[in-house]
Amino acid sequence: MAAGLVAGTATCAATQGGLLVGLVGRGGDRAAVGWFLGGRLISYTVAGALLGLLGSAVSLPPPARAALLVAAGVVVVGFAVRMLRRGHCAAPGDGGEVPRLKAPLLGAATILVPCGMTLGVEMIAVSSGSPLAGAAAMAGFVLGTAPAFALLGYVLRRVSRTRLSRVAGVIAIAAGVWTAGTGLNLAGWLPAAVPATGPAAGPAVPAAGPAVVTVWATRTGYRPFLVTVPAGVPVEIDFRVAEPGCTGTVVIAGRDVALPATDRQPPQPPGRLRYACGMGMFTGFLDFR
Repeated sequence: MAAGLVAGTATCAATQGGLLVGLVGRGGDRAAVGWFLGGRLISYTVAGALLGLLGSAVSLPPPARAALLVAAGVVVVGFAVRMLRRGHCAAPGDGGEVPRLKAPLLGAATILVPCGMTLGVEMIAVSSGSPLAGAAAMAGFVLGTAPAFALLGYVLRRVSRTRLSRVAGVIAIAAGVWTAGTGLNLAGWLPAAVPATGPAAGPAVPAAGPAVVTVWATRTGYRPFLVTVPAGVPVEIDFRVAEPGCTGTVVIAGRDVALPATDRQPPQPPGRLRYACGMGMFTGFLDFR
């Protein structure tokens, strides 16, 4: 719950809040946000129980998460475009009703659009080895983020009834494009800008024995962003956490790794190995030479 209140509020509201736009399509009613939060609580609690019971076997692999992020971004953009085409909604009290199942289903769907903190809590649920403990961890996290989502829903309902809805629609389009972009980046489907090797790209590593490199996870990415290592020898990447954030989970070679951790890579041919945070927001590279 503390994680939801402190860290999850900003990251989850940013990545998942776009789905709330779907509730203001017809002005919404007062209960819509409540049903949204209820659906979110149920889906997270059930997922936590399954994770605690079955372990990582039920967690989504990075490629599946990437595809879902892209799909969620497209859905959010669709909601936003509908808002822009409609203009401002009816006056308070004149809005249409949200379909009965729409709000809880959208809330439940947020489990498919994970933020960095969500991934961290999911790993806690996996390591608990208990369906009750896993459900409690996920439910507590969702309850911690509930105030932020409730406030966001209230603001969206108010804005949707004014001409500011066009501004909200533009912001929602940007959020949807950003969400889809993180999915594309997570899967490696977008070209990433890689600086030329040199002093700013990270230190070279001696070729004798296994190469050991240290990478720090910060709020704004991985430091150093690019590290030069010798090809043809094993590499140990010592991931350390300088600041908590979404970089605390890294996807490397198709695997999720919770930081801090040491990841061991077998000898690699010359080339680059790419890794990204669990949300696809930040990337890093090992340059094998």
